[in-house]
Amino acid sequence: MEAAMAMFTERELDYLREQRLGRLATVRPDGTVQNNPVGFGFNEELGTIDIGGHHMAASRKFRNVAAGSKVSFVVDDIASFDPWTVRCLEIRGDAEALTEPADSAGNLAGPIIRVHPRRILSFGVDPAAGNRTVAGGQA
Repeated sequence: MEAAMAMFTERELDYLREQRLGRLATVRPDGTVQNNPVGFGFNEELGTIDIGGHHMAASRKFRNVAAGSKVSFVVDDIASFDPWTVRCLEIRGDAEALTEPADSAGNLAGPIIRVHPRRILSFGVDPAAGNRTVAGGQA
């Protein structure tokens, strides 16, 4: 939990805990970007985003990450239509393609993609939080 608290504010953590769907952008070997809706869990022990799914190891996004792709992961929603209120966390960073994780968020079975945050862009979630670089990284 300490890793999570060092990167995210309490409001951002609550937001990640409430959400189940995000979008993961990876870079293909030919340099084009691929963006997919994905289910995820926030790994509070490691401060990572863990992404699972059916046939994950066979997916292009898993292969992109295994080949060394940097990633961008977005979670957003519309909190209110009147007044118009949008909330968003964009988490940029490094990712790992793990075939047999022993410590995944929510005990996700099978292969997962684990996103290690390096840069967080936040709006509408916590007014006190701004855009920031975390974990000694630049993404």
